[in-house]
Amino acid sequence: MELAELLAALNTGETITAGSPLHEAMHHASQAALRITGELNSGYHEPGRVRELLAQLTAKPVDETVALFPPFSADFGRNISLGKRVFINAGCRFQDQGGIRIGDDCLIGHNVVLATLNHDLSPDRRADMHPAPVTLGRNVWLGSNVTVLPGVSIGDDSVVAAGAVVTKDIPARSLAVGSPARVIRSLEE
Repeated sequence: MELAELLAALNTGETITAGSPLHEAMHHASQAALRITGELNSGYHEPGRVRELLAQLTAKPVDETVALFPPFSADFGRNISLGKRVFINAGCRFQDQGGIRIGDDCLIGHNVVLATLNHDLSPDRRADMHPAPVTLGRNVWLGSNVTVLPGVSIGDDSVVAAGAVVTKDIPARSLAVGSPARVIRSLEE
């Protein structure tokens, strides 16, 4: 199975049935991601080399204004899109099979987890996976240890406080806190 077919299935939210050709292709692609992130995390690299490795991981150009502080992991890599002036701090984990879209000027704090897969709730289909994207609008700030669950969008200019678990969409220009995250106020000027 071609990577393009797998990405098309993931991006339409098709269930990835355990043991299927899609499942096998996903695991094969994950091996490449493990190799690239292993190199990324193997020691110090100049910022330009970090961006080169990110470009290999995502198979897309990475703007020269993007900064990432390793260690970093992505268990697929091919479904990440990064805007300009994005900063990703150390310890972040991206489970990107379902798609991660990060807008311009986003700040991603230490140890943030962006998850885009859910396993099936049915015990006899538990190994099946359901992809859904995570989207960060422009100028979003995720504090340290935030977890964003599959299918969630966070609107432009929003802030998610450290330690929050985001289970549903956050509107633009909002401050969200807690687990599950809830909006506590607007950030209107």
